[in-house]
Amino acid sequence: MLRVTEIYYSIQGEGSKSGLPCVFVRLSGCNLRCSWCDTEYGFSGGKEMSCAEILRTVQEYNCSLVEVTGGEPLMQTETPELVDLFLENEYSVMVETGGSLDISVLSDKTIKIVDMKCPGSGMSEKNDYENLQRLTAIDELKFVVADKKDFDWSCALIKKHQLENRDNLIFSPVYGEVKLADLADWIMKSGLKVRLQVQLHKYIWGAEKTGV
Repeated sequence: MLRVTEIYYSIQGEGSKSGLPCVFVRLSGCNLRCSWCDTEYGFSGGKEMSCAEILRTVQEYNCSLVEVTGGEPLMQTETPELVDLFLENEYSVMVETGGSLDISVLSDKTIKIVDMKCPGSGMSEKNDYENLQRLTAIDELKFVVADKKDFDWSCALIKKHQLENRDNLIFSPVYGEVKLADLADWIMKSGLKVRLQVQLHKYIWGAEKTGV
């Protein structure tokens, strides 16, 4: 059994699949408390559902792309089983994780979106840096930056761990805190092959809307 905050059909707002229709399975609970968190409603509560029940709910939508998110989905030990069930049913599966827990519990067929916590989040000491060695070619590494210090920290980490040649290095501004023009300028001056990402869903439906 898994504790589920919500399951909904929407447009993928982030990462390499941005803009595509996607079914989101938001699992409850999180071991982190980022200063800029926009999903605090997923910290507790939720509904107990079996993997089979979750699959049946997802199958109600005519969509082959699924994202398992949170909170922190890897807090629940049954999450890898759920992911495997989606894969067995020929879904393309993304799992977004806060980067503090071991991603190797997930199938290599899963697109793992690892959100490394910058200092501005207040959670950078929780990062599991071993995850940087566990990334596969299809995985994505994301940095949510609150200011220029976070940006510089992220660039230094990429260089320290020799990640410059990876695809899908993503820099996303904290919504309403960093001007997109500033982040674009920092990226161009850095010389790094990183992608500027906006949270597309917030520009479509607004920052306060959930479950879309």
